[in-house]
Amino acid sequence: MDNKTQKTTKYPGIYVDGKGNYFYQSEFGLDRITGKRIRKKGRKDITGKTFSSASEANKELTRLKREYHKVTSYANYKMTYSQFMNEVYIPYYKTEVQESTFSTRCKILENIRDRFALIPLRSISIEDVQNFRTWLLTSKETGGAGFSQSYANLVFGTFRKSLDKAVEMQYLEFNISKKVKAIAKGKSNVSYWTKQEFEKVINQIYVDNFYEHLNFVMLYTYYTCGIRVNEGTALWWSDIDFEKKHMRVHHMLIVKSKNDWRRNNYTKTVDGKRIIALDFDTILILKKWRKRQLEIGLGNNNDFIFSYEGLPMIKSTLSRIIERYAKLADVPKIQAKGLRHSHASYLINEFNVSVLVLSQRMGHSSPEITLKHYAHMWSGADVAIAEEMAGNIKVETAKHTQVNFNGNQAIKK
Repeated sequence: MDNKTQKTTKYPGIYVDGKGNYFYQSEFGLDRITGKRIRKKGRKDITGKTFSSASEANKELTRLKREYHKVTSYANYKMTYSQFMNEVYIPYYKTEVQESTFSTRCKILENIRDRFALIPLRSISIEDVQNFRTWLLTSKETGGAGFSQSYANLVFGTFRKSLDKAVEMQYLEFNISKKVKAIAKGKSNVSYWTKQEFEKVINQIYVDNFYEHLNFVMLYTYYTCGIRVNEGTALWWSDIDFEKKHMRVHHMLIVKSKNDWRRNNYTKTVDGKRIIALDFDTILILKKWRKRQLEIGLGNNNDFIFSYEGLPMIKSTLSRIIERYAKLADVPKIQAKGLRHSHASYLINEFNVSVLVLSQRMGHSSPEITLKHYAHMWSGADVAIAEEMAGNIKVETAKHTQVNFNGNQAIKK
């Protein structure tokens, strides 16, 4: 049927073709298994009679929709939020994100699920949503969650997205949470070490001890390379080219526990796969560490660089290393990802690195992403330029005026 020859009628979903024949064509919803839209089209009623009017076609379409929703929707009408999360949203979300992202967000999803667990999906009220929002932004001392602004934004945003999916799946007619004000993201400033603070930290490490030597190598490499935590823990010796002086970052470690992990052949983003140039000092430090590993049977191409017994290091271990030596050095404790921010600060403040070079080194998809995270670090980078500008423009103003002024140029004496 050529759509150009069919015309609409006063009934939604009812059409008449070029020959004057009536038919219905409408969407009934989404298939619960495949997620695909269910479309139905017909020219006859339940008895097999063709439609003689738009009204007859509309009656049949109304009957079919009522029957469809009676069969498919009653069980879902009383679905609780917990059932929706367990059976629909959490399984769906798991297929939409990387495993590392799901593992970090899973607890958030479960906490949201448990918050609204027994409330029927259709019965979640504006009051429920507002109370949840207030709880997220309230301190622990007064009975709230005690979350930071940015984390509260993440949790509340996740809840809103779950209800968006419920609307898309036609379990709900609208998203009730959008009648309540969103939580502003707020600034999430990740603490980092300056060069002076980093020097204080590494000066507390006794490298003659094998394990402390590993601690030193980890902190130094993260600081001078800016790699993500799970990119560093995934590094093998085959990723280091000592002759060309570069590091290949092509993997990330997915960790559930010290003995339950997987080394994936991809990074956080597509642009995360990159080659990082290594400075002479980092090369020398890595060479010495590999020699030390070889003495105990490690250090082969497919061995982890950051390891003392063959198993990879995990994020919580790196966090403990940072906490231990920060305390000894009397400098602020930072998160493991703070070493990546420290690298950015180091390159900007010590070498005034360009945003393009930093973006490539950090594995960002664009310089805009780099600026979003690190623009504030360039705040003093123009001081040297300002100093060089002094005296650069030669000024020799005219000794006599060359302009004849017309009009009223009144100057107070």
